[in-house]
This record gives sequence, structure tokens and C-alpha cells, in this order.
Amino acid sequence: MGLRHPSPRPASHQGGFTQNPVSLVFLPSLADAAPPCYLTPEMGMQDRDYHRQETRYQSGFLSQLTPVVKWLLILNLGLYLLDLFLENPETGKPIRQFGAFAIQSAVFEFRIWEFVTFQFIHGSLGHVLFNSLGIFFFGPWLERWWGSKKFLIFYLLCGIGGAVFFMLLAFSGILPGADMQSPLVGASAGIYGIFIGVAVIAPNLRVSLLFPPIELSMRNLAIALMAISAGSVIFRLGGNEGGEAGHLGGAIVGFLIMRYPILLGARFQDEPAPPRKAGPRPLSKLRPRSEVELSQDSAVDAILDKISREGFQSLTQAERDFLQKVSESKKSSS
Repeated sequence: MGLRHPSPRPASHQGGFTQNPVSLVFLPSLADAAPPCYLTPEMGMQDRDYHRQETRYQSGFLSQLTPVVKWLLILNLGLYLLDLFLENPETGKPIRQFGAFAIQSAVFEFRIWEFVTFQFIHGSLGHVLFNSLGIFFFGPWLERWWGSKKFLIFYLLCGIGGAVFFMLLAFSGILPGADMQSPLVGASAGIYGIFIGVAVIAPNLRVSLLFPPIELSMRNLAIALMAISAGSVIFRLGGNEGGEAGHLGGAIVGFLIMRYPILLGARFQDEPAPPRKAGPRPLSKLRPRSEVELSQDSAVDAILDKISREGFQSLTQAERDFLQKVSESKKSSS
């Protein structure tokens, strides 16, 4: 799972970086830790009429994904296959030629879109598949935390950070063989930002790897990945130092944004969400319900709506405490 340095554009100098996709398959064990925005049944989620109606009709692979994660997967796989279809033996792959990041073209020729477009271009089928696995398993956690709009910005900024860090190390002479023409492609700078984000919000999440066959916490996985990337750059191991520099750049930006959410314009609101006005609905339980319970459910619905709109991080501490209190009271009464 990593950034790649593909064959350069026509007439450009080969930067000398190569990489085989890292054979890591992440299988998080959701039983050991729930995402911070995960809402337990005791909090009333299953009692909401529209939730029951939606889950009745939603089915299939893509319907289970969060919106931005779904479109990232579609774009990454779709653009890779389209580029294969459009490939010309003489001119190469047109999408890669247009969108791969290189310092010369992105900075000195003002092709600034390359800071974004390279994140959706991949060098091989294994490259795009392993990156897609990372987005599939970990992207939904962070999208539910930030909300879809802020998550997309977070992801793209981490990718841009990877390109910028690669550029800084190339200018400094730390990267062997890197020059202004060395191209960079791949989604993994953004994915490493996601890894760091999940490690911040769910450090004890248990992650099982198929290769090597071990289980470790999300915090330890993030530390291990950062150590591998840093070691590869410092000691020039593996032949993909430029890609590893991109990983580090994405991780650094991801950590900074998680540490200072105001960088995304995220502010914790001082006022709790007002109760949602809703028309009468049939009661989902047979037992009679008091006015206090109905008022409590209305407040929970309002907070859940806020999470859906703005992400879990937008909740005030009072709203989080309220959800926790409701969850505990439901458990004790069941």
C-alpha cells in the first residue's frame, strides 16, 4: 500500500524509484472497539422510523459504505481501468500523463492540479487494490467522525501534504536520485493520514493482518508504519524512498489536523442542538412511554441528526455526556 513513482512522462528523466505493493491486508476487529460515532441500539437509533425504512431497502456492497469512501473507491478503480483502456503504445497512459505529480510541472509549469490529481492515479492493479483496501476498512471511521465534507477535505489535504513533503526532501537532497521530473502517483499519502486519524480517535482498535499474521492495536500499527517509512527514507531501504516520504507527509498533515481540528474550520459548538420538531409517529414499543422518555428521545434524535450533518466531532461535551447517560440508562433498564 503506497505511493509509487511510475514511468515518467515522455522526455522526462527517470527518478529511479520503484516499489512493489506492500502485501498488507487489514481486517479490523470491530468487536473490540466501536468508532466514536457508533451509536448503540440502546441510544434509540433503531427506533427512528426513517432508519428502519432505509435499512429495509439498502442492500449490497456499496450501500454499506459512507458516501465519500464509496466515491473514492469508484474513482480510484475507474480511473485506473480507464487509463488502461486509453493507453497508447507510443504516448503511454493519458490520464497518468495528465495527472501524475512532478515538481517541475506542478510548481515551475504551474500545473497545480497535480497536487490533487496524482492521488487518484495508480501504477498497477495491485497498487490500486491495496490502496482501496485501506480506504475501505478505515475511511468510514474517519468519515463518520468528521462528516463527509470535512473528511473529503481532510483526505485531499493529507495527499497534498505527501506531495509537499516529497518535494521538500527532494529539494534538500535527502531523497536519492530524486529530481524535478520524478513523478509521483498513488492514494496512500491520504490513506496514511486516515491511519493516523483512526489511531487518534480509536487507538485501541484491534487490527488483524493477514501478512504477517499478527494482531495489534491501531496505535501500534500507526507507529510501526511510520517507523518503516522513516527508516526507509533515512537508511534508503526498499528503493521507494520518495513514496515513503509521501506517506510521512500525509501522516504529518493528518496528525496536525486531528490535533488542531480548527484547521478544517471545526469548532465545538457551545450550544446544544435544539430538539427536532417532528410530527406524530407511531410508537415502536408496546409499553406506554412517559413524557420524559418522549422528550429524551426527541433530544437524542436531534443530536443524531447533528452527527449525520456535521460529524461526531461537532458535538459539545454536554451532548456527548447526554448520549452516554442515555445509553447507560437504557442498558440498566433492559
